[in-house]
Amino acid sequence: MDPRIVGTLLKKEINDSLNNRWFMLYAAAFTGLALLLSWLSLSGGGMGYSGFAGFGRTAASLVNLVLLIVPLMGLTIGAGGISAEREHGTLHYLLAQPVSRAEVLLGKYLGLAASLLGALALGFGLSGVIIAGRGGQTDAGAYGLLVIFSFTLALGMLSLGFLIGILTRKAAMATGIALFLWLVLVFVGDLGLMGTTLAFKLPIQAVFNLALINPLQVFKMSALMSINATLDVLGPAGIYAIQTYRDNLTWMFLGALFAWIILPLLAAYGVFARRGDL
Repeated sequence: MDPRIVGTLLKKEINDSLNNRWFMLYAAAFTGLALLLSWLSLSGGGMGYSGFAGFGRTAASLVNLVLLIVPLMGLTIGAGGISAEREHGTLHYLLAQPVSRAEVLLGKYLGLAASLLGALALGFGLSGVIIAGRGGQTDAGAYGLLVIFSFTLALGMLSLGFLIGILTRKAAMATGIALFLWLVLVFVGDLGLMGTTLAFKLPIQAVFNLALINPLQVFKMSALMSINATLDVLGPAGIYAIQTYRDNLTWMFLGALFAWIILPLLAAYGVFARRGDL
């Protein structure tokens, strides 16, 4: 693998992202909402989990924002990364050059990842300025952990979007599947877990293990821990997690989120390397 080729493709993806109106809209929406929520939370308004105050309430509002916007960004951007170029014919032209499929996939992924994380960093950075400027009692370490967990969630959703884009032939279909999966993860995840628990009367351990399957649930639990909140707000499953795993919880959550980055990306490469019609 030639790092120069990967770097060239990375720069191309960043330039394409800056010229992509949907990506810029996502970035502007996330940054604007992060600033608004930070301002309102420190003013005593805004949305958040009950029982939080000050920085905790602001961070909880940002957690809600990340849960809603970041998966949508990662899934749709990733789904269009390969499928759109295949549909326009540029992917065939690119693969006709002296480049390997691994270089193409890695270059495109890293370029989109850099663009996505850059947009999130802008939103979190300006939000941190608002918090500090308005006298919020900010725990820099806790805020940094929240940003790290948000980044890992974004990369996991981007990997999953890449897999969707490679498995589908049309960009519109890839985007549609990505949107459907976003709806399932965001709106059906909690309800599905609750319904399954009630229907099958699952033990607390099984409920916690099921929550680990959903990357959004993992992010929510890890984010609550990063802002020094208690997992009691998640009910018996949160209490069980604290009592059972204690100091190992953060590493467990990070491991689960990194698995969502690596496994879908490896699966995407496996399909991409073997399909001759790409």
